[in-house]
Amino acid sequence: MPGGIWSGTIAFGLVSIPVKLHTATSSHDPALHQYHAEDAGRIRYWKVCELDEEVVPPDEIVKGVEVDDEIVMLDDEDLAELPVSSSKTAEVVEFVPAEQIDPIHYEKSYYAEPAEGAEKPYVLLRQALLDADKLAIVRITLRRRETLAVLRPRDELLVVHTMLWPDEIRKPQFATVAGEARKQELAMAGTLIESMTADFNPEDYTDAYREALEDLIAAKASGRAAPGKKAKAAPKAKVINLMDALQKSVDAKNAPKGAKAAKKTAKKAAKKSARKTAAKQTTARKRTVKKAAAKKSAAARRKSA
Repeated sequence: MPGGIWSGTIAFGLVSIPVKLHTATSSHDPALHQYHAEDAGRIRYWKVCELDEEVVPPDEIVKGVEVDDEIVMLDDEDLAELPVSSSKTAEVVEFVPAEQIDPIHYEKSYYAEPAEGAEKPYVLLRQALLDADKLAIVRITLRRRETLAVLRPRDELLVVHTMLWPDEIRKPQFATVAGEARKQELAMAGTLIESMTADFNPEDYTDAYREALEDLIAAKASGRAAPGKKAKAAPKAKVINLMDALQKSVDAKNAPKGAKAAKKTAKKAAKKSARKTAAKQTTARKRTVKKAAAKKSAAARRKSA
């Protein structure tokens, strides 16, 4: 991973570990822009003042906030005076049991890469956290903002998860869920959970929406008709008997899985083949267009000669 979004030092006690942080996640959704339907011109957005309806250049734009029906404007000099930490040290403030941190606090994830020569203390901290089953709470300044973060071992690396501050997590604005589960229902639910329990393998799951969007783009690019919409199953009637619903769910999960797995594999293979065919057709069309253009250009040159 070239570069990095932050370079600094992780410090716990008297031990310092120089590291770089790299963004750990990314979106693979196709970038959909807006175009004029009549001539395929790209739609652009301009920053316009709502009072004089004039386009405002970047150097005339400042930040602001409305307070008591008045606009308080803040320029770069105002913001520069704020007590922003410029420290390049992510200091461990405490270690906590892993199960005590609710994942709702997590915001963004970064891989921590040790600097050359810092491998030994890096491995030491990672292994110590693994052995103790603890997470390290750190304060770190990213993009001029100090934030709370968690340092967590993952495989052979340390991962930094920035966290939301407690007042940024909303409290539910609805009534407490009431109700009571009977012992028989709990037992049956436990049986269902047990029948559906497996080791988590992220590769078993795919983004169906993204795949369908990519198929649609490939079809349109190659001049084929857009894939038809799949018929949605009719909504099932509400089941009044909870025990009956649980029992049917358990029975369905205990049914043979071979046919389902084979069907799923065949479906994936068909989609992959369709995408490859569309790509080949697109390439062939481009070559045909280029050849036709070259012939037309050569004919024009011969005619002019």
